[in-house]
Amino acid sequence: MADLPRKRLGMLWRNSETRELRRQPLFTALSWLVLLLLYAPIAVLILFSFNDNRSVVVWTEASLKWYAKALENDDIRNAAWISIRVALTATVISTVIATMAALATTRGGNYCGRAAAIALINQPLMIPEIVTAIATLSFFSILRQLTGITGLGWLILAHTVFCIPFAFIPVRARLADMSETFETAAADLYATPWQTFRHVTLPLLMPGILAGAMLAFVVSLDDVIITLLIAGPGETTLPIYILGQIRRGVTPEVNAVSTILILLTVAMVALTFALQRKRK
Repeated sequence: MADLPRKRLGMLWRNSETRELRRQPLFTALSWLVLLLLYAPIAVLILFSFNDNRSVVVWTEASLKWYAKALENDDIRNAAWISIRVALTATVISTVIATMAALATTRGGNYCGRAAAIALINQPLMIPEIVTAIATLSFFSILRQLTGITGLGWLILAHTVFCIPFAFIPVRARLADMSETFETAAADLYATPWQTFRHVTLPLLMPGILAGAMLAFVVSLDDVIITLLIAGPGETTLPIYILGQIRRGVTPEVNAVSTILILLTVAMVALTFALQRKRK
């Protein structure tokens, strides 16, 4: 109860700060301009995906024929299947690794090198993706020559590596927000570490794990730069296919496929935020 006045004061301070910010000159106009520049191109793409005309700049009438053609296109279906296989496999592996890393850095106590380990896991987020792609290409080329192994596994491995930090952040945030009271109570009731993890930690951690998995899936599904350099013959993912089609000219069929990707990405991200806010 003693913290209630402090919380109210904090809310009042934040509300007054927001009102003062809105009174700044051109704040509202600049905000709308930024939103327009961000979302107007996406809105145009979605709109012309329903255009009956083949042109992407001349509107005639509404039609769903480009969605039908996209779904009947064997190349698009094959590329989508490869993208889903790579994304799902990379998501599962990266989420498991990220969860173990989060447990080690959050529930492992204070040990030497803990901060360095966290920084090392998050380092791929700060390195330019083109640098990561070139380094991965060089390293995998050496491994391919030494082992003679080819196939989709290299692309899955590359996606797994850069998906780990994206899965790690929500899981670690969830762990940091969880009280250790229930885990301590389970230990006091003679539960083994595995029983405590299975029956206490894992159920409480599951929203963070699911959020990290979906974020990793979206990142893997949408990746272009690393996939473009690592993918071998017959390993064309959906974003790479779209990129190749754009080089020949944008068509409503490409707009339709892009719209489906946008809707899938938005749904996954929205579900991720919903899971992160879930509290039990």
